[in-house]
Amino acid sequence: MNSSKPACVGLVTDLYELTMAAAYWQCGKSQDIATFELSIRSLPPQRSFLLAAGLEQAIEYFERLSFNEAEIDFLRKHPAFEGVNPEFFDVLAGLQFTGNVWAVPEGTIVFAEEPLLRVTAPVIEAQIAETYLLSMLTYQTTVATKAARMVEVAGGRGIVEFGMRRAHGPAAGLLAARASYIGGCRGTSDVQAGFELGIPIYGTMAHSWMMSFEEEEEAFRQFAAIYGPKTMLLVDTYDSVEAVRKALRLRLPFRGVRLDSGNFTELSRQVRKLLDEGGRPDALILVSGDLNEYVIATLAEQNAPIDLFGVGTDLVTSRDAPALSGVYKIVEIESGGQSRTTAKFSESKISYPGKKQIFRFFTPRGEYAHDVIGLATENFPSTEKLLEPVIENGRRLTVLPSLEQIRERVAASLARLPERYRRLEGSDAYPVRKSEALQDLLESLRNHYVPMPTIAKPE
Repeated sequence: MNSSKPACVGLVTDLYELTMAAAYWQCGKSQDIATFELSIRSLPPQRSFLLAAGLEQAIEYFERLSFNEAEIDFLRKHPAFEGVNPEFFDVLAGLQFTGNVWAVPEGTIVFAEEPLLRVTAPVIEAQIAETYLLSMLTYQTTVATKAARMVEVAGGRGIVEFGMRRAHGPAAGLLAARASYIGGCRGTSDVQAGFELGIPIYGTMAHSWMMSFEEEEEAFRQFAAIYGPKTMLLVDTYDSVEAVRKALRLRLPFRGVRLDSGNFTELSRQVRKLLDEGGRPDALILVSGDLNEYVIATLAEQNAPIDLFGVGTDLVTSRDAPALSGVYKIVEIESGGQSRTTAKFSESKISYPGKKQIFRFFTPRGEYAHDVIGLATENFPSTEKLLEPVIENGRRLTVLPSLEQIRERVAASLARLPERYRRLEGSDAYPVRKSEALQDLLESLRNHYVPMPTIAKPE
């Protein structure tokens, strides 16, 4: 993803990350080694699983974490830093990421409270990364999960992402194209995604093309004369059924037709019948317009003869669950050679201490059975450890998988998640437990910071 990559990404953060960084340095804590973990606090009511996505961009972020001279000058003059020792800005001038990162691979099925990413680094480096990581991983995870739900219920019919014009800006549109492709979509309408990421791109025509001609037949004829058998005819500008009849009478070369409105079940049946009787059983039917996984599931259940679904708004915004409760919590800090674990005990926002690992258990048939969130030092036989090292001492360890390889991981993972855990509605909650050692560590810290009140004995 080259076009929007700034050389430096240090300012892609919230102000308080930088004011804390300055305070860490001024208090003599800049050499403390902190471990942070990123997870999703709870699943939205409409989701029973998540597909982790966005790791590639997170790794690129760490590789480009730095500040240029103009950015440092901007911070130096900002009122928030008036009381900061000027030497701090020299620290920023030489900043780069030197730490370690563990993460679940992209396309991995994950659940609430499971760490998607673990960062261990000097505290300033780890702290500044919070904003970018939360934004990047939670958004792509949201869209990839939404796409997977649509692909799941489509019954083998293709899903194409048509949503850049509905995304929250072109940059989000590009990320949505990537994430939806990871989730199983066949392609996107976003040409930039085709150029930068190699994602197959799809397109038809707009109503403006049709209405720029006085006669519908002429609009069809001119487009087909240029694009021949690749032509996808938009047929619902005036009358969908009559438009298909016109295209057949003209004996135009075309690949298929697009329906953008109306009762898709009935219209697709009428159009399919016309195409078959007109000698075009090979012609595809694509529908678009206000689609989501629930509409697609209904059309599939009704055996509507639809080959492709073009989905825009609901996919790139994940309209029914547009945000995830992502959190990035410090779980351990080492200072002066002494290490201590950390946790948060505030009501409904408890965080668990210590470096953690996700252990996935399997049934005898090889399906996912349950997960255990435990300490990274623990070991459970016959399980898969989901968190893997991806950066060590600031350098990436392996070649990242291609989008095609990530898609394969998604398909294989979903096939191993029992159906009762991935229904659109009424899905069972997948079992995720905390290890006994992790629970004990939490209680030990709780007793240290929130001691039980002493009850006076009666005299």
